[in-house]
Amino acid sequence: MTPVPVLREKDKIVLYAAVEIYLKVGTPVSSAVLLERNVIAASPATIRNIMSKLEEAGYLTQPHTSSGRIPTDKGLRFFVNHLLNRSLFSTLKLTPHLDDFALIKGDFSSLLIQVSELLAEHSDNLGFVLSPRLSRIPFSQIRFLQAPDNRVMIILTTPSDLVLTEIVPSGYAFTQSELDRAAQDINAHFRGKNLVYVRDYLLRELPGYKLSYENAINRLINLLRSSICGEERESRIYLQGTAHLLEKADLFDMDKLKLMFQRFEEKANLAKLLSDFISLDRVKVLIGSETNIPDISECSLILSHYGPKNQILGTLGIIGPKRIPYERIIPLVEYVAGKLSQALSQEHM
Repeated sequence: MTPVPVLREKDKIVLYAAVEIYLKVGTPVSSAVLLERNVIAASPATIRNIMSKLEEAGYLTQPHTSSGRIPTDKGLRFFVNHLLNRSLFSTLKLTPHLDDFALIKGDFSSLLIQVSELLAEHSDNLGFVLSPRLSRIPFSQIRFLQAPDNRVMIILTTPSDLVLTEIVPSGYAFTQSELDRAAQDINAHFRGKNLVYVRDYLLRELPGYKLSYENAINRLINLLRSSICGEERESRIYLQGTAHLLEKADLFDMDKLKLMFQRFEEKANLAKLLSDFISLDRVKVLIGSETNIPDISECSLILSHYGPKNQILGTLGIIGPKRIPYERIIPLVEYVAGKLSQALSQEHM
């Protein structure tokens, strides 16, 4: 097996410059272009040798024998890692008007639609937000309302006055008075907690309840179980900006672009795929084949988790072609994730 060449500092400078130029102009980069831009003080032969070495190492590829070179996914990864390792994001100028950006509070679904629209508009690509699981969100108040067919509507208000609603099967015909009593007890003892905490607490403490109330507690636990299990099966995804990708059809294989949009239509499946990438990383960038999703192998994903402090509630980001302005999109995603995290906490916007 041929050993992978070790990159010297001047190799890295040439590679970074080649990727940066390609991302801006979209055409293969030749040694003559790098020489003209005075990337390094070297002869034309030296630059050609460096580019050949980078191609041998898998960072660049040559579409045609007589053309320049374009970055591979590995070359793009080198470029992105360099950006992620820089501590300059806080000083980078964001898209105009974002300094005054403020999320509208109220209905939670409207908030997430607003966030996905914002990401799409300011990235000129597809913006997405995966909704958090209601059971994981701390609440300041909760209500239960009867719904048809033995279902219950859960109305949850966060400490920052966001309102979330969900209808879940209960498996039992609760009376409204039972639901009101359950909500009253939960609000009195569990304010600031989430429904997973409430469920686990009730399971632990069930033997301590009086028999007259034990059956009601059991039914409430089953209701919470139904709600949480339903969330585990499906996450909601909010997508905006598919038209932006259609305008970039020249950057995609059309057959793959069609498959990708079919995937977008199957929102539940796409949500499951994207949820697998959630982590505590500040920003995660997945380039082409790194996604392990053939339908979007022509794309890059730039995503971040959101949630108060170190809690992961969901993820958001953009999907676009691999030739994308990473130096602008990465801080954009980071900024919007921070704003949404604030909206879900008790901090002021």
